[in-house]
Amino acid sequence: MNLMTFWNAEQKSSSNTNSDVNLKVLYVHLTQLQVSLSVKKGVLSVEDVLDGDQVEGQSQNELTISSTSRTHLNDLLSRVTYTSTIYHIKTSDLVNFSFEDHEAIFPIMIRRPSVPFLYDPGKDVNSQVTIITKTFLRYKELNILIESIRKFYPQIKIIVADDSLNPERLSGNNIEHYVMPPTQGWFAGRNLALSQVTTKYFLWVDDDFVFLNNTRIESFVEIMEAVPDLDVLGGEVMGDQFYFILEYDEGNESDGGCLRRIKEVHQPLLGYDGCFLVDGVINYFLARTDTVRSVGFDPFLKRVAHTEFFIDALGKLLVASCKGLSIGHQTHRANDKYYTYRNQGKLEEEEKLAHHFFKNYLNYIKY
Repeated sequence: MNLMTFWNAEQKSSSNTNSDVNLKVLYVHLTQLQVSLSVKKGVLSVEDVLDGDQVEGQSQNELTISSTSRTHLNDLLSRVTYTSTIYHIKTSDLVNFSFEDHEAIFPIMIRRPSVPFLYDPGKDVNSQVTIITKTFLRYKELNILIESIRKFYPQIKIIVADDSLNPERLSGNNIEHYVMPPTQGWFAGRNLALSQVTTKYFLWVDDDFVFLNNTRIESFVEIMEAVPDLDVLGGEVMGDQFYFILEYDEGNESDGGCLRRIKEVHQPLLGYDGCFLVDGVINYFLARTDTVRSVGFDPFLKRVAHTEFFIDALGKLLVASCKGLSIGHQTHRANDKYYTYRNQGKLEEEEKLAHHFFKNYLNYIKY
């Protein structure tokens, strides 16, 4: 409330021509408004304080601001700044706010600024996407895959991670073949291939897939560019649009959480018929290189793994699946030696589950 002076003029009449005016000055008492702020990990200040501004505790962890005008008080509050005094790259502080009989607590997020990591946006699909795969004892299938890629994309880069027992030479233009120690495993190979990608996106394919006339990488890129929040976009293999969501209950501190894989979707991807937001997709997907690298592939998983990547990505990557983004699958060939390594035994399956129960702090998991 502003200081107000009231003038009360009373004119008295008399029989003569002279009159006198009685003026009374009334002073109204003003209410002092006061706000208090306090923090623990930093100091508070009001910028551009002027003479007469009632501010106590500048550059301290407790700040008091007073005024008789709400407008002035709000102006001072709009100039309050917070500076952390404890170095940390990612933490928070709580601000305690009090005014009259009212109290509130709100958080301040403290972040160390990071340097951008930008990718060349490229001029065409060849400079935007790298195709990556992992192979083991399946060179016939791998060469058919490469041949089919080159039929439609003669210039695109292909990266192959290979942990075969006796590696064979791969020939062809713009192919990077990384030979690993034998039997290092499925996810270790994925990590190696992904580590060598220099484009904004990568397309994951299995080594026994085959590109078809309607396999169009550009369709993936078009959606990813239009929806920049998307991290992973899955397609379909031989008409199978495999996808799922993960139902996760954190549980309590003593027991751990529960996790189930369910054949459902979260909701449609707006603007794209046949596309849905999910938590996991089939082994044919386009993804943003930087965000998938931030999650990575657990190298403990050597033989059988797929859903496990999406478990690690839960809440970190936005995933969608789209019908019509197709690729083919080659006819299965007899390869006893391959399947000797590919199929996991009961002991390995138990070790894998024990690994997830510990790593993801679970007491129940169902795929």
